[in-house]
Amino acid sequence: MTNLEKNIGENDGGNLSIIPLGGLGEFGLNMMVYETDQDIIVIDTGFMLPNSDMPGVDLIFPDIHYLVERQEKVRGILLTHGHEDHTGALSYVLQQIDAPVFGTQLTLSIASGRLREYGVLDKAELNAIAPGDKVSLGDFSAEFIHVTHSIPDSVAIALQTPAGVVVHTGDFKFDATPVDGKLTDIQTLARLGSEGVQLLLSDSTNANWPGQTPSERSILDSIDSIFQKTEQSLFLCTFSSSLHRLQQFIDLAVKHRRLVAVTGRSMINNIRTATELGHLKINVDYLIDARDASLYKPHEIVILSTGSQGEPRSAMSLIAVDNHPFLKVEPNDTVVISARIIPGNEKTVGNVINHLLRRGVTIYHERNANVHVSGHGSSEDLKLMLNLLRPKFFVPIHGEYQNLVRHAELAESVGIARSNINVVEDGERISLTSESCEVFERQGRSGRVLVDGKPDIELEDIVLRDRIQLSQDGMVIPIIVLQSDGGAIATEPEIISRGFVHIDDSEELFTEAKNITRNVIKNLTDEQRQETETVQDEVRTVLRKFFSKQMQRSPLVLPVVMRV
Repeated sequence: MTNLEKNIGENDGGNLSIIPLGGLGEFGLNMMVYETDQDIIVIDTGFMLPNSDMPGVDLIFPDIHYLVERQEKVRGILLTHGHEDHTGALSYVLQQIDAPVFGTQLTLSIASGRLREYGVLDKAELNAIAPGDKVSLGDFSAEFIHVTHSIPDSVAIALQTPAGVVVHTGDFKFDATPVDGKLTDIQTLARLGSEGVQLLLSDSTNANWPGQTPSERSILDSIDSIFQKTEQSLFLCTFSSSLHRLQQFIDLAVKHRRLVAVTGRSMINNIRTATELGHLKINVDYLIDARDASLYKPHEIVILSTGSQGEPRSAMSLIAVDNHPFLKVEPNDTVVISARIIPGNEKTVGNVINHLLRRGVTIYHERNANVHVSGHGSSEDLKLMLNLLRPKFFVPIHGEYQNLVRHAELAESVGIARSNINVVEDGERISLTSESCEVFERQGRSGRVLVDGKPDIELEDIVLRDRIQLSQDGMVIPIIVLQSDGGAIATEPEIISRGFVHIDDSEELFTEAKNITRNVIKNLTDEQRQETETVQDEVRTVLRKFFSKQMQRSPLVLPVVMRV
């Protein structure tokens, strides 16, 4: 563990700039820049997944040109916890900026998987810290404070700056009975409040929710009851990083003498990492390979699965349409979707639920059972944080604009002057001194970066991306005609090429492409063929790989699906 603790002399006349590059006005993309004349530190580097109106986009990152232009000033990147909306853009950032990274051991271990995937792990300088540690980075000194969240090893960060103490909460709630027994460090928060906090930036995700967020343990009895009622296979679907949730699932499996199988790459990796670091406790005698699940009687197993947001290629989405390589649901099996449905994912989750119901499965989710509890504090939690820290100035962070506004109202209700509260959006600059906190309009370039597959393939917007791809590699349009009843292929697929290669000169290439298209559709289930978007996505993915391999070019593939 690296400890670079160092005291910084007070500078009452100091000035601090704070620039949110993401996370203020949306869920995800969390990234905050703290800057003095000489130094910059960054808290969190998150990404966001695209929604259905962003075809061809795989990931969304914050635009970091502001940092790249000042990279010689960047002294470090501090991570609050391991969720990818706070760490998922780290590989993208480290490809362009050479800076040490600080986070708890679990956070760094989870982030390392994506760093390894994109080839930047070897050059990354990762420094493990523990709650209570302090590090100094130029004009800044950072103290890490344990908070409870839906993933272990989460921290808030208190910054000693030339303009005073700034507290950045990260994601948190006040859980009085956390699964791992580690409470939010209220004593340190209260100490900071008594010593004086100049500015608080606090999580607004659940600002619109009244009351206090229940403990993670509050769903235990409900899940236990589902175990008792389930006479066949039980599938438990949640976020792969919800390690406290997974610990409860595993404990209940042992209690009810069910063996545990795990499916989904991220779920397998996170469980392995958390177990090695001691954040998950699993009796290995109860673990089986998911490929061996069919060897056991249905009432003898429970399956932990990814896909709680209906992601098209996730384990649960494949299971729902009977297209998983070795797992299958049967009538009277039970599926629990233990996760919040993120706004924008209602349709994909609904499709998964519909497919499962067609198979006679019993389904429990947050809208019909007590199977999920949030990891974010509700309004009373947020007011408690405000009262503990008693900041002079306040800026709500993390969430859509309505969440930020509601959090500002909560701050005013506990006594913070309205003139000392600022609702800020991405790219705006907060100027903090010992006497004032002002907000200025966007300066320079900010916004979102759309990427296609890898962090080094930057697509600044979908129109530009399409124009570039069309100019370089052209376009291929597969035309697929399916029968309305059943989705079988009605006529031979046709392929139109524009700007790629001339069809008359590449007859063999396009004949093979037609055969591939036909085989892709044949290999889909009847239900998948009824989903136009699924057919388009499968054909697009396979043909792009085929053309890239055969021609070393990647045309824009736009499948057209018609029904007769």
